Amino acid sequence: MARALYRRRSARCDSEFRRRAKPAAARSSGHHRQRADVYAAVGPPHKIIGNIYYVGTKTLSSFLIVTPAGNILMDSTYERNVPVIQKSVADLGFKFTDVKILLANHAHGDHQEGDALVKQLTGAQVMAMAEDVPALQAMKPGGKEHPIDRILQDKDTVTLGGVTLTAYLTPGHTRGCTSWTTVVQEGGKTYNVLFGCSLRPPGVITPAIADEFRRAFKVVRALPCDIQLGDHGAQYGMHAKHAKLQSGGPNPFVEPATCMQEADLGEAMLNAQLAEQAAARQ
Repeated sequence: MARALYRRRSARCDSEFRRRAKPAAARSSGHHRQRADVYAAVGPPHKIIGNIYYVGTKTLSSFLIVTPAGNILMDSTYERNVPVIQKSVADLGFKFTDVKILLANHAHGDHQEGDALVKQLTGAQVMAMAEDVPALQAMKPGGKEHPIDRILQDKDTVTLGGVTLTAYLTPGHTRGCTSWTTVVQEGGKTYNVLFGCSLRPPGVITPAIADEFRRAFKVVRALPCDIQLGDHGAQYGMHAKHAKLQSGGPNPFVEPATCMQEADLGEAMLNAQLAEQAAARQ
């Protein structure tokens, strides 16, 4: 069951990458519009907890972390989605030009292709994990160079306006896949927030990649977590929790018991794929 769920989620992501790799002439305009609609539809924007807001699309996460000294944006998604994120920020009552720092989870186009445009519009400092820098340097939408103002190492911190986020290297999905932690206050209580990086294995797993994933699972399971977020809303049940949020009651995003679900699902998928690869070699 876990394997089937992960494959469905993987297929949606992988099909978008294959589509984008094809020459434009090979794609029908109707198909292009349909895929663009799926990935660019508004989230909707909403407050998650404390100073953390969701400003992404229906399928691709983007988070706004508000501070007295300006704001932090996590994940620009595709370049075509930047206007969607910009509008969501404004709809929540904030200024897009107040974004001072741009962070991300990992160097895939559906999460960081828009970095150059965000920097152009806001002047934000773009920060990325060292191991993802080569992939980002090759990411040039419209020929634009990918901006990187600060190269991060494992356990580096990023601080703005009294808010600190810690970057943890959780590789496997990409070499520099980064999980972020921070704390928020709401209702007189303090909560640990985990912005998890994808733990979905690729189609072919080498011994080096398997080792990276095993390290990532160990790191993630040791992180403090009351609220688990992710680079796709499906990773943390975003739509269902947002619906519950509208009806009042306890904040549904506070759910420590589910914080390790993505790690458990990713590890199950990794082990299943490794078993398949071993069987195919016999």
